[in-house]
Amino acid sequence: MAVRTTVEVAGRRLGLSNLDKVLYPATGFTKGEVIDYYARVAPVLLPHLAGRPATRKRYPDGVEGGSFFEKNAPRHTPDWVRTVRLPTPGSTTGREEIDFVVVEELATLVWLANLAALELHVPQWTVGPRGGARGADLLVLDLDPGAPATVVECCAVALLLREALAEDGLQAWAKTSGSKGLQLYVPVRPVPWERTHAYARALAERLEAEHGGLVVSRMTKALRPGKVLIDWSQNNGSKTTVAPYSLRAREQHTASTPVTWDEVEACRAPEDLRFLAPDVLERVDRLGDLHAPLLDDAHRGRVPA
Repeated sequence: MAVRTTVEVAGRRLGLSNLDKVLYPATGFTKGEVIDYYARVAPVLLPHLAGRPATRKRYPDGVEGGSFFEKNAPRHTPDWVRTVRLPTPGSTTGREEIDFVVVEELATLVWLANLAALELHVPQWTVGPRGGARGADLLVLDLDPGAPATVVECCAVALLLREALAEDGLQAWAKTSGSKGLQLYVPVRPVPWERTHAYARALAERLEAEHGGLVVSRMTKALRPGKVLIDWSQNNGSKTTVAPYSLRAREQHTASTPVTWDEVEACRAPEDLRFLAPDVLERVDRLGDLHAPLLDDAHRGRVPA
C-alpha cells in the first residue's frame, strides 16, 4: 500500500508517496532522495527550465524498471502548474496539439519528482507569457563517444569546437550529459530553429572534414567506433536535450553537470567528469551556477548566415 505524506512547498500543498522506494538499486538512492535533490538544486535548475516546455522521462519502478517519455500534462496535474498548448504535427501519439508542462516553480519540480520524472528534457527555444513559441535562443552540440572512445575524446572535440565557434564570434559553455558524453551550449540571439540547425550541421561536417580520425557528423553506427559524434540534430525545433542539473536514469544517480573549461582541458579519465547528485550540490555551493551566462543576453551571439 502506498504511504503518503502531505507537505507544503512554497505555499502549495503536495501529497508525496513512497519516499523510501529505491529508484536506483545499485546505489540505494530513493525517491525521497530524488525529491530532496531536486528541491535543493532548484535555485540553479529552475532558471534553465523557465519558459521551456518540458518533456519528462518517468521511471515509476526505478531505473531498472520500465520508463516512458511524457510530453502531455497528466490528467491529475494541479491547476497551479503552468501548461502551454502547442502544436505537435507528426506526433507519434497522433495528436496535433499537446498541453506541455512548463516548470517554473519549486512546487512543480517537487510534484514531478514525486511522479518519478527522473529526467527533464527541454527544447532550445522558449514560449512567451501567452504561450507563443519563440525562436531558438540556444544552440547545442551533443558529443557522443563511440566505444572505445569516452568522454576524454569528447573533451578533445569540445576544445576544437570552442575554437571554431570563437572564430564565428560565438561563446560556448560545457556540461556533462550525465551519461557518457559532453554537451556544448551556445547562447544566441533568437532565430528560427532552422538557422541554428543548419549552422550546427555545417560546423559538425567541417570538423569531420578537418579531424576525420576523431570526429563524425553522421549517426551511421559503422562510422562511430572510436570517434565522437557531433550530434547537431538536437537543434531541430521538435527535439529536446536533457536540462542542466537534471538527474539521469543510469545505474548510478548521476546528473547532467555544468563544468569549467579548465575541467574539460584537464580530463584524463571518464571518472574525472562523472558527478553524482551529492557532488552536484557541493559544486553548486562552491561554484554557483556555471551555466548562468546562458541566461544573460549580453552573451548572446549572432548565428552566422
